[in-house]
Amino acid sequence: TVFLEDLIKIPKEYSSGVVKCKVVYDDSIKGISFARYVPKPVNGLFLVDGNNIDYSYKYSDRSKLDELLTAANCGFDEDILIVKNGLITDTSYSNVALFDGTDWLTPSAPLLAGTKRAKLLEEGKIRTGEIAAAELKYFEKIKLFNAMLDFDECPTLPVACINQS
Repeated sequence: TVFLEDLIKIPKEYSSGVVKCKVVYDDSIKGISFARYVPKPVNGLFLVDGNNIDYSYKYSDRSKLDELLTAANCGFDEDILIVKNGLITDTSYSNVALFDGTDWLTPSAPLLAGTKRAKLLEEGKIRTGEIAAAELKYFEKIKLFNAMLDFDECPTLPVACINQS
């Protein structure tokens, strides 16, 4: 059993502000690093086919996600919205929730079932559902959230900002 609180010593320069701690491991801890977290500005999303991606665990190897980003030719303030088997999953760095005018729905089969997503489901702030790419027009807006992005303050875009071509 590993107790991270025994292994992680936060450097003084990271004792305040929003900081990301990265722990790399396999059978044992391989490395621990810290970085200031700077949210990426997102003003547009591109639908991409992610049928060949498995990201059910958070891997250090993000090459498949990077390939999708490159293929979509995203600009600085753009990201991809991944579609698997016709259903919306996630962006390259966040879970998503779509607002239908009443409720926030998050995909029932995301690529990565994040910890913030689990917490929001437990709190009843979002609910799961199958969200077909073809049905995006029935939603008003989309939120991009992860463990570092508070749900009430995370990037929220009108669905019209999703490029579906």
